[in-house]
Amino acid sequence: MDWRKKINGLDDRSGNMDWLQKMNRAIAYIEDNLTGEIGYDDVAKQAYCSEHHFKRMFAFLVEIPISEYIRRRRLTLASFELQSTEAKVIDVALKYGYNSPESFTRAFKFMHGVKPSSVRDKGVGLKAYPRITFHISIKGGCVMDYRIEQREAFEVFGVEQVISTVNHQDFYEVPKFWQKCRDDGSIDRIQVAAGVSSDTPVHSAIHDCTDTQYTYLLCCLTPASAEVEKFAKCSIPAGTWAVFPTETASREEAAQQASKMWKRIFTEWFTTSDYELANAPEMEMHYNRGDGKFLTEIWIPIIKNDE
Repeated sequence: MDWRKKINGLDDRSGNMDWLQKMNRAIAYIEDNLTGEIGYDDVAKQAYCSEHHFKRMFAFLVEIPISEYIRRRRLTLASFELQSTEAKVIDVALKYGYNSPESFTRAFKFMHGVKPSSVRDKGVGLKAYPRITFHISIKGGCVMDYRIEQREAFEVFGVEQVISTVNHQDFYEVPKFWQKCRDDGSIDRIQVAAGVSSDTPVHSAIHDCTDTQYTYLLCCLTPASAEVEKFAKCSIPAGTWAVFPTETASREEAAQQASKMWKRIFTEWFTTSDYELANAPEMEMHYNRGDGKFLTEIWIPIIKNDE
């Protein structure tokens, strides 16, 4: 039986275990293993999904990477233990996964602002990062237009940059990367190589996602006879896509609406659909509709939950 159907003796025969229960089960697993090894794949199994899907979902829902959540929880428990017991710093460091007092001290001071050796001092201030719990928040409904499409494999080419997702740096790094590529002529070169006009917007792809970063590619579809050897390339496999369109009156508004739509896809659409994120590049397709209208389509690779 597939691990999505049976984990630790629990059989989800209906395939419709509530996503809240799934995510809270994953959090419970993390909490039970804060003093041991925590494999991301093992955490994802508690949520009945792939590691890739879980990491992306968690980051959008909690707004920090899973690794950062685990780090903060360990350092919170470590501060409680140091403050309320006579435990040695080295023993607490090893207990919560740090191989040396030095690395533990650096991490501890970064979060709490004081060294672990100072926690028992009178009046010292510490920070606590509590365990998270997922729950339902009922708000006014807002329609999300989408369609499901099958697409054959294709390739894109362009210029790329590694973008950090820690502390929402991607919210700032992505627009800066777009502006840089406009200023240094990179977008012009992509358009020329693709054989499209200067008023044809380039697309973007997100690939090689990790817990704390992804590679962001400004790109066009690779023509059969294009000279693209000097550009970065990304192969997009054949698969199923959920496509989310937004139409706006300006490029700036298109970027703002796309940012909001990305969050809604992961916090609203995935949590109520029968799909999960496939481990493939994600796309933003941009089109100039004329008359000042711009269309952005977010293409999300998906698989059925029971696949």
